[in-house]
Amino acid sequence: MKSLYFDVAEYKQRIKNTKLSMEEKGIEVLIVTDPANMNYLSGFDGWSFYVHQCLIVMIDREEPIWVGRGQDGNAAKLTSWLSEENIRPYTDDYVHSLIKHPMDFVSDILKEKGYDNKVIATEMDAYYFTAKCQETLVNDLPNARFADGNNIVNWVKIIKSDKEIEYIKKAAVIVERTMQVAFESINVGVRQNEAAANVYHAQIYGTEEYGGDYASIVPLMPSGIRTSTPHLSWTDEPYRDGDTVLVEIAGNYRRYHCPLSRTIILGNAPQRVKDLSEVVVEGIKATLEIIKPGITCEDIERTWAKSIAKSGFIKDSRVGYSFGLNYPPDWGEHTVSLRPGDKTILKPNMTLHFMPGIWLDDCGVDISEPIRITETGVELLTNYPRKLLVK
Repeated sequence: MKSLYFDVAEYKQRIKNTKLSMEEKGIEVLIVTDPANMNYLSGFDGWSFYVHQCLIVMIDREEPIWVGRGQDGNAAKLTSWLSEENIRPYTDDYVHSLIKHPMDFVSDILKEKGYDNKVIATEMDAYYFTAKCQETLVNDLPNARFADGNNIVNWVKIIKSDKEIEYIKKAAVIVERTMQVAFESINVGVRQNEAAANVYHAQIYGTEEYGGDYASIVPLMPSGIRTSTPHLSWTDEPYRDGDTVLVEIAGNYRRYHCPLSRTIILGNAPQRVKDLSEVVVEGIKATLEIIKPGITCEDIERTWAKSIAKSGFIKDSRVGYSFGLNYPPDWGEHTVSLRPGDKTILKPNMTLHFMPGIWLDDCGVDISEPIRITETGVELLTNYPRKLLVK
């Protein structure tokens, strides 16, 4: 019995939208290897992306073909809408072999279907698509022309359906509850890993009504001097009086994320951290007031930059990005970035992580808001106190 999270009609519309983009770019075959994009188009859901797998989307065939490891074939039957004839598992002698490669198997399917002389695009910058994958395809298919199909599906999925928004809002409830668990768990004398364990439990427990899934990024919870950089996590050291702790986490429901960041102070907060937090909070408030459909991503960054200019603090990285459906190692969609030069126009049902954290040489402040673009403005997806959290 299949366990689909969306109606088959929605999956087919996603395939149709992807093919329209392929057609515009002159692409006849798209080999999709990003696990989030595979899930988006087929429903396939499994922790199998550590071996090579893909969907083959052909411009003139209704269904894509799933290719993956033999022992994952039943996962494709259980979680995807695809017919059994379009689930093509390879034998285990392809796994980590020095003699043959899973993309040899993909090439053989393309030859079998008569697509070995077409314009074939691959997701060249996807995490799990290796140089060896591309080399194997090129060697196996000398009559094909290859193109870069990177982010084609990512841009299709940037506008969320109502069902996707429903899932993201459930993830938002989970992340709010998890942030509260983090706040309650982080105390002087408590080992950092103990607080992280509580966060993990809360993320996966979810609510009494529905459970959570594993997030695509581990809880990022640096403290003390480690808050000068955003992508460190916990250690087994105890929290100390006066520590600043950054918490960046996400709720996840059916692979749909909702991220959230806050900054916690234990005891007396350094004045520099207090000043920085006031600047960040003021900038968020001023920027949220101008967000609506029709403005561009760089308009958001410009408003933010103007707000903090008088403070003397500088942020030289983007202030946000699109998020949603994903697998490790990232919950971002790799499409829009809230920064100068990104002229993407905001449209309803885009979901963005407005994340204007600032990291200095000896400390940092990270306070964010996940938002949805509505027909007329912006919706906050969470309602957690937007301030420096002092204990």
